[in-house]
Amino acid sequence: MVTPEVEGKMNHIVLVSLLLSVSWATCSSKIHENFIQCMSTEFNSYTKSFQTIFTPQSPLYSYILQSSKQNLRWLNSTSKPQLIITPFHESEIQAVILCSKKQGLQVRVRSGGHDYEGLSFLCKTPFIIIDLVNLRGIEMDIEDETAWVQTGATLGELYYAIAKKSRVHGFPAGLCPTVGVGGHVTGGGFGILLRKYGLAADNVIDAYLIDVNGRILDRQGMGEDLFWAIRGGGGASFGIILSWKIKLIRVPPTVTVFTVPKTIEQGATKLVHRWQYIAGKLHEDLFIRIVIQNVGGESTSNKKTVEASFNSLFLGSIDRLITLMNESFPELGLVPENCTEMSWIESTVYFAGFQKGSPLEVLLDKTQLYKAKFKAKSDFVTEPIPEFGLEGIWERFLEEGLVFMIMDPFGGRMNEIPESHIPFPHREGNLYNIQYLVKWDEDEARATHKHVSWIQMLYRYMKPYVSKSPRAAYLNYRDLDLGTNKHANTSYSEAKAWGMKYFKGNFKRLVQVKSKVDSDNFFRSEQSIPSIHT
Repeated sequence: MVTPEVEGKMNHIVLVSLLLSVSWATCSSKIHENFIQCMSTEFNSYTKSFQTIFTPQSPLYSYILQSSKQNLRWLNSTSKPQLIITPFHESEIQAVILCSKKQGLQVRVRSGGHDYEGLSFLCKTPFIIIDLVNLRGIEMDIEDETAWVQTGATLGELYYAIAKKSRVHGFPAGLCPTVGVGGHVTGGGFGILLRKYGLAADNVIDAYLIDVNGRILDRQGMGEDLFWAIRGGGGASFGIILSWKIKLIRVPPTVTVFTVPKTIEQGATKLVHRWQYIAGKLHEDLFIRIVIQNVGGESTSNKKTVEASFNSLFLGSIDRLITLMNESFPELGLVPENCTEMSWIESTVYFAGFQKGSPLEVLLDKTQLYKAKFKAKSDFVTEPIPEFGLEGIWERFLEEGLVFMIMDPFGGRMNEIPESHIPFPHREGNLYNIQYLVKWDEDEARATHKHVSWIQMLYRYMKPYVSKSPRAAYLNYRDLDLGTNKHANTSYSEAKAWGMKYFKGNFKRLVQVKSKVDSDNFFRSEQSIPSIHT
């Protein structure tokens, strides 16, 4: 972080540079002029003489706006920001917050762009986007087994940085490398190491946040209540996270992976049914998830069917894995030929879906691998689904085009962490999480309605088989079907409709924290924690 003394000496020169970088001729809107004037005259700003403010008339505005949208469903949305800010320094973000309040603008903050419902770049009222693409520094301290990670960094960049320093360290977060660290951690952040080490947010030990008053606060400065809230409660409701201090975890030099696909005809139904009883009770070194999709049907000789892929990471060697599988899940029939030994960092490439032998540098690629039009929903399962219930899922899958159902097992370390430890409450008692996804290529609104209606139908079908009172959901699989805040002063009872599903009993505490730190509800969206005045 730059010291106030250095910052002060550079302000005059840098502010001139900032103003020159913005084309005043293109700022036809009074909002643009007022905002830029506010930034340049009232608040400190430190840049590297690069353009950081983009108006709709700027040549790069559209490119920046679209570049990190991962859900192409929102690609042509008419909701456009008044300005896009790509800061290089925290003082620019401080200025943006304070100037936005003065100008009556809302703020949206974007790191990786994976927000399923587009809330990080869409808004119904005049707004600006703070895109953290330039705040992606990672400082490793292997001796202390910690790292400071700026929130614009991606998971792939974090994994790559760890691997460059150590073969026996890792971090328990998601498997998609283009996800931004900032948003991932604020939702909890689970991945294939959760049964051994819990969530990404469980392994955060400090943070820097800019609050509604423009103050930069670390854990001590913000206090334990706010530090609790931003680790799984959706950080965008409380401020703008600048960076996380994370605790690295130990991984063995060699891990083992396997993917065993089984169609309905090959006994997938009985295997999935059996998996439900054992996946959360396996040794915590062993994680087996299931990815279900419909396959085939592209020709008369290739009948359409449903396939369940048993996809696994084991923190150890093939020999030990085979022994455990023979004891716990012999029905799968795993043999050494199904398995591959590799390093942990190579396993992150494997689970990201890259081809075997791909260089580690693919983890740094932020291009098209995950971009698609899609709608997602989520559930938590507390009792095994009976075989006839699974068969009903398969029937519905065969009615749709490109659909997925991803089942991530819990248990292990997740059972040991109390529900109230952080806002993410889905701990002991949950067998697994389900993510439902439907993807499509068509551009027509009618096609979007058709596919969204299909996944809503599947969600209704699943109601008897999943968690109840509330029917829980995962914040990072954001779903506006669960309910939204209709206005800036949403009541507790209105927000509770969706809030209890994400946070269960932790929702009330989140509202209390929000009401204390952002009483005017400046940081808000369709699903933000409301501020309640007593």
